[in-house]
Formats: sequence, C-alpha cells, structure tokens
Amino acid sequence: MALFILLNLNNIIRMNLNQVMNKIKQAYNHVAHYFMKLPKITRYLVLTLIGSFILGQFVDLSFFILKNFGHGFNPLQLVTYAFVEYDFIYLLFSVLAIWLFGFQIEEYWGTKRFAIFITTCIIGTAVFHLILGSIFAVGISGLFFALLMAYAMMWPNREVYLLLPPIPVKAKYLLMIYAGIMFIRMLTGQGTFLSKVAYLGGALCGYCLLYTSPSPRDRQKS
Repeated sequence: MALFILLNLNNIIRMNLNQVMNKIKQAYNHVAHYFMKLPKITRYLVLTLIGSFILGQFVDLSFFILKNFGHGFNPLQLVTYAFVEYDFIYLLFSVLAIWLFGFQIEEYWGTKRFAIFITTCIIGTAVFHLILGSIFAVGISGLFFALLMAYAMMWPNREVYLLLPPIPVKAKYLLMIYAGIMFIRMLTGQGTFLSKVAYLGGALCGYCLLYTSPSPRDRQKS
C-alpha cells in the first residue's frame, strides 16, 4: 500500500492541485460575477480605492494628497486626496462602506444623482479641510460618514450587520454610534481635531444636497 502511494504520489499531488485550482477559479468567477452586478459608480470607486492603495506601495503618491495653500496645493487634489490611503484597515472599512451603503443608494437614486452626491461630499470635505487650516489630508472618511448618514436617513430602521461583533444594528443607531465615536476621538485627541470636523463637514454637504435636491422617486412619493 505504501509502495503504491509512493509510486502514485505525483498523480495524487497533481490531482489535488487541480482541485484546488478549480476551487480558486470557481471562487474568482463567483466574486467577479457579483462584482460586475454592482452599480457603475460604486464599482469604479471600489476599483479606484484598491488600485491606488496597491499603486501607493510602489509609487510616491504625495502629489495627490490634499495640501493647504502655501504647502503645495493643486486644484486636482480637491478630488484625488480621497483615493490616497496608506492604512489597510481604513481602506478595508471604506471599501466595505461603499460596497454596502453605496450599492443600495446608487440603485435607488440612479448613477447621475449618486455621482453628484459622491463628488459633492469629496470636494466638500476638502474645502472644509482648507478652511480649517489642515496642512494635509488623505482618505475617503468624509464620504464614508456621508454615505452612512444618507443611508440612515433614507432607511433608518433597516438593519446592518456588523463585522465585529457580528450582530444586526439598525442604520439610525449605527449612525449615532459612529458619530459618538468620532466625538470621543475629538475629545481624546485621537487623530487631529480639524480632520474630524472636516469629515463632518463633508457629511453636512451631503445632508444639504439630500434635502435640497430630492430624487425622482422621492418627488413621486411626495
């Protein structure tokens, strides 16, 4: 028996490798199929964030970071800063938020209105950074908070499943929890105070847009 296994070890290993590769291929096809079902803007945001993070491991992206006047400001940075992220944990939660909240909001609003919302929140956060005197800013946290705010206002009682702990929480309570965490971080000095205020400013821009320009579905309901 042992001799048989030794003589056929190569075939056994090859068979197992083929099985593993087939499983990987099936998993890839499943993820790719689901990913292509994402609405256009949501899909592009996720791809851009992941792509820029990978690129940032090999290329200096400091030009695209938002810098204040006198520190290398460029108008392009009003948008590009949001897609520069060096922290994998922040990237993970940003992608998950866009995937979870952005998916449903874009499907409800449509591509055009969602694109306007995204652009307004990103640029709005950047403007608040400049007004408050932040020397530099990176990341899409302002949009993260704006998406959560919009989702909680549109579907306050819809449950969202957390990763840690893995329990369902209503969107309105999740918004309160996140806002509370940001407030505590401001008071305890975790992260710069100005950056947290700027993120709230980006959400404020989204809030104003949400109420001053209702979607066609909202007009029909009213």
